[in-house]
This record gives sequence, C-alpha cells and structure tokens, in this order.
Amino acid sequence: MRKNKAFLIVGVGGLGVPAALAIARSHCIARLGLVDPDPVDGTNLHRQVIYTGSDIGQLKVEAAARRLRDIDCELEIEKFPVAVDADNARGIIERFDFMIDGTDSPAAKFLLNDIAIATGTPFVYGGVLGLTGQAMTVFPGHTACLRCLFENAPDPDEVANCREAGILGSVAGAIGNLQGQEALSIASGREPRLSGGILTYDGAGPARVRFTRVNPRSRCVCGAFERAIVRSAPAHQPEEGTR
Repeated sequence: MRKNKAFLIVGVGGLGVPAALAIARSHCIARLGLVDPDPVDGTNLHRQVIYTGSDIGQLKVEAAARRLRDIDCELEIEKFPVAVDADNARGIIERFDFMIDGTDSPAAKFLLNDIAIATGTPFVYGGVLGLTGQAMTVFPGHTACLRCLFENAPDPDEVANCREAGILGSVAGAIGNLQGQEALSIASGREPRLSGGILTYDGAGPARVRFTRVNPRSRCVCGAFERAIVRSAPAHQPEEGTR
C-alpha cells in the first residue's frame, strides 16, 4: 500500500542510485526528491546503473527521474539540479520526511547532518571509500549524529575523495541499497535497523560487516545526550503530606 511519505536523496550517484531504485521498486511512497547538480559522465556508467550511454551530458536528476518513472509511474519526482549549500539546504530538506545522504564530500555530509538536526528530519548517512563502506541512521535529538562521532568535519586536504581514492561499485551499491531499505522502514512504520549505531563493511581481505552502537556525545549540537538524561530521569514524587 502506498504511503503518503516523501523521501529526499541528495546525490544521485554511486550511493543515491541504488537507494532510488530500491525505493521505486517498492511502489510504497508518494513523492521522491532528487538533488544533484552534475550531468551524467561516461565514467559513471560502470557503477551508476540507472544511466546509459544515451544519458551522457544530461543532468543526472533528469535521466534518473525518467528511469524511476518507468519503474513506478505513480511516483511523483521532484528534481533539484543544484549543489546543496548553506543557503538552499534547509528550504529543500524541511519539505521531506526522510533524507538519504548520497554525497561524496565530508563537508556536504556535515552540512546535511546539521540541517537535518535543525529541521528535525531523520536521515541515513552513507559513505564509501575504496573497499570500505559505512551507514548510520540518525533521528535528531534521539540518536547519535555525525558530530557525536566526529565533532568537526575533517580538513578537505586530509581526506581523499572518491575520484582520488576510487570506490568499488559493488560496495557503493550495497551501502546505497541499505540506505534505501532504511528509508523503506520509515514508510512501513518499522524502526530502521541502523538507528543508534553505525554499520561498517570492509572488503579488504575476507569481507567483514560490523555494527557498532554509538552513544550520543555530551554537549553535541544535536542535544541527544541531554535529552536522553531528561527522558530517563524518574518522575517527581510529591512529598509526604502534599497529596
């Protein structure tokens, strides 16, 4: 049954494409937003399977929307051919029920984290580098966020991006599909499996998958640590003789 839910995918590439395909194939939500400023490039085709050679030069959001409508003709798709930044991110994100992070920049990931916290929008973080991948679902004010793990985004000069370090397409596909499944849990009313922890996949040598619980950090901007203390505090009992 189709739910009146709206999901947003920021970055329609190695992570965003498998997430979008999982959502479209479920036929269960009403609206999907796609954010990406880039055109399809020939180097995308081997791991971003929604695109074909005829799409080269066209905007990713346009090409992806056509393929997704072929899968789910009733799915309403909004296209945002822009790069998210501090000026436009809030206006886009606050219109959706859940967000999927398909970006490849640490700065963009922390921006999405901060805007999601400000708007109260749950989201699933995803990252892939080389043969490793990570995913974590965040409920603002309730579970740990990215800044609970890393207080500040790493310096761009210290981080290898996807073009420099490369990624394995199958790892991105698995992580992106997992992000899509986390979103679909929201649509079905189930608690996402990656809420409150981070999944790490390491494909170097024998493949290993590990899920690690992540506690909110004290004084993090998300406030989840302090809210947990308030929620766990015993209710005030009236003093004897005041009942």
